[in-house]
Amino acid sequence: MESLYGIFLYGVSLFSLGLIYALLALGLNLQWGFTGLFNAGVAGFFAIGAYTTAILTTNDSIRHFGGFDLSYIVSFPAAVILAGLIAFMIGKVCLRLKSDYLAIATLGIAMVMQLILKNEIEFTNGSRGISQIPKPFEGLAQPFNELAFLALIIVFVVIVYYLLEVARKSPWGRVLIAVRENEESTKAAGKNVQSFRMQGFVIGAMIMALAGVLMAHYLKFIEPTATDPVHYTFLVWVMLIMGGSGNNRGAIVGAMLMWFIWSASELLTSALPPDWASRSAYLRIFIIGLVLQFILQKFSQGILPEQRPS
Repeated sequence: MESLYGIFLYGVSLFSLGLIYALLALGLNLQWGFTGLFNAGVAGFFAIGAYTTAILTTNDSIRHFGGFDLSYIVSFPAAVILAGLIAFMIGKVCLRLKSDYLAIATLGIAMVMQLILKNEIEFTNGSRGISQIPKPFEGLAQPFNELAFLALIIVFVVIVYYLLEVARKSPWGRVLIAVRENEESTKAAGKNVQSFRMQGFVIGAMIMALAGVLMAHYLKFIEPTATDPVHYTFLVWVMLIMGGSGNNRGAIVGAMLMWFIWSASELLTSALPPDWASRSAYLRIFIIGLVLQFILQKFSQGILPEQRPS
């Protein structure tokens, strides 16, 4: 019975984290799948959301700035809005760049942010991170606290998915796709391309920040590894490509499937001999790359290809 209960809790955790990654994939899908913006700094916006809500909701501490002990009702929107403002400032500089140059710029910004989080000890507690972040529903008995938080994540994913689907089918969404396909033709049609690119970039960053908010409260701890490009940029890109770029359902399916595979790869590599332990991270990335190649051979445009609005 105890083993079954442990498997149940592991399943709840698996779905919770997978759905948080689904939010990251939805944000990236808006930027890349719809608008054609190559953002290689996903982890940066994720970290903004995570650290902002951590600082606002934790108790007073001498280890880091903040500790305002505010409600989730305040910290959630504050973190998302702050990420949007920072994305707007970044977009003012970076969105003039094209494809690979934009990717390099956003990756560089994420790396700078990681250095700030590591070295601004008075503000972020440096590499030791921020702990004792309150978690919604933690006052409930287990497993109801975990199930209630999973339900909260599901609500956010459903809301974001619904809004993005409405936007995709609207004239606004059609312009985003037109910008992705051919900027010059879109300009000729009288559309402000830079404005639409900015809107897609900022809203996508805000969704990524929301994922960071939920992750911080789920783990009750956040540290500079929140800007790790492997976990929060590379993996999210793989999820989106696997699921189907330009398809919101594909983003969710790809995120869930890839997270299950990533978790399974951890179980596999943990069973390896001690001599291979130091190579486990590289083996996991190799497994992910192998799976991605296999899926793309079968589904060249992802599991759920893009469907143009009728």
